[in-house]
Amino acid sequence: MADHYYSKSPTSEHQERTVQAVLRGMTYSFVTDAGVFSRSGIDYGSALLIETMQIPEGAKLLDVGCGYGPIGIAAAKQHPTNQVSMIDINERAVELAARNAKLNHVTNVRIWTSNLYDDVHERDYDLVVSNPPIRAGKQVVHAVFSGARDILVEGGALWIVIQKKQGAPSALEKLNQLYKRVEEVKKDRGYRIYRAIK
Repeated sequence: MADHYYSKSPTSEHQERTVQAVLRGMTYSFVTDAGVFSRSGIDYGSALLIETMQIPEGAKLLDVGCGYGPIGIAAAKQHPTNQVSMIDINERAVELAARNAKLNHVTNVRIWTSNLYDDVHERDYDLVVSNPPIRAGKQVVHAVFSGARDILVEGGALWIVIQKKQGAPSALEKLNQLYKRVEEVKKDRGYRIYRAIK
């Protein structure tokens, strides 16, 4: 079977490279590789989510489908008092995320392999953030939404980026079924940023 960025153990030959990005006014370096999402650089949706998401100081946050780490690492760097957890099914991505946290001198993160929320045992997150794996299918994307609700504190928020042409209308409908309040915080170049409050 061909590798996908949501494969557990990618078999594609390594093609490591380092990319630079300016996120929320800070410059980062990220090591990427074949077999992970957006390996040529931070994709526009993730960058938009990073620039838009509002993270209170001292927040406990989970980045679901963290890839090589830009969203979670940027959230951790924003406030050193934040407790950031990062998960991905892709073992190669998780290893890169751990390396990238060190590369960017970020220590307030925990990173581990998990198929969605299977290995997430805490139920007191203030925020869940995700650029969900659209190509894994609607069922997986909706599981990101419903699983987040189960681990968020009351009043906690799920931040999502999704493209209009890749299912934003059905995503919004599902979020409205699951959450007390859903807001479209930003739209740009066909991308939508939604905040869903438990």
